[in-house]
Amino acid sequence: MVSQVSRRARILLVDDRVENLIALDAILSPLDQILVSVQSGEAALEALRQDEFAVVLLDIVMPGMSGLETATRIKHDARTRHVPIIFLTAAIAEPEQTFLSYAAGAVDYLAKPFDPGVLQAKVSVFVDLYLKASQLHDQAELLGGRGLAEQLSGRLSEVEEALAALCSLPAIGRDAEATQMAARLAGRVDRLRDALDALGAGGPQGVRGGGPGGMGGGQAPMTGGVAGGVAPRGRRRQQSAGQPG
Repeated sequence: MVSQVSRRARILLVDDRVENLIALDAILSPLDQILVSVQSGEAALEALRQDEFAVVLLDIVMPGMSGLETATRIKHDARTRHVPIIFLTAAIAEPEQTFLSYAAGAVDYLAKPFDPGVLQAKVSVFVDLYLKASQLHDQAELLGGRGLAEQLSGRLSEVEEALAALCSLPAIGRDAEATQMAARLAGRVDRLRDALDALGAGGPQGVRGGGPGGMGGGQAPMTGGVAGGVAPRGRRRQQSAGQPG
């Protein structure tokens, strides 16, 4: 779920068909974020130059600049290469499109028609991470150097909890691709935690992963936990803190 924060994130919807944009708007409106709809790759690039976006939902097959070319340009621009892209395409698409989509820089790929709940859950992951990263950035500007690592560690714990809550959603557990994506995100969050720990800011309970009984591999094993075993390290630390060493 998307955290309750003062600011809202922009989500870019790119599809040449108006009816598809209307459907995406209806599915994502409950997230209460800013939805920006455009009907071409050129318009998408212009929107990304004007504003920051948490995630891009991009149709592959469009007249003029295709979704694949649009994604390639997004990833080649230093100002936008960090923006995650979810490709949307018809179920009858060529099998090689999946490979080409990931090669172009997509973080996920959904075939139409898709489960609205799954799409909402996937988009909410990137919205939540974007908003938390924005909070971290604001805190870094407001706080002095003393205690900054501890403050950032606390904020990262919120990200870990939000990701753990997302992983527990039934829609994620039922979708193999969503589970894999959650595992990749958990790995990225774990690497952020490692970076903060290196600065001397311990996570919850001060427990380090990587030693005996730790989870220092950067990604949870895919068995025995929420959504197939995916859990950010902060949640795993809290769970393991009371166990015998």
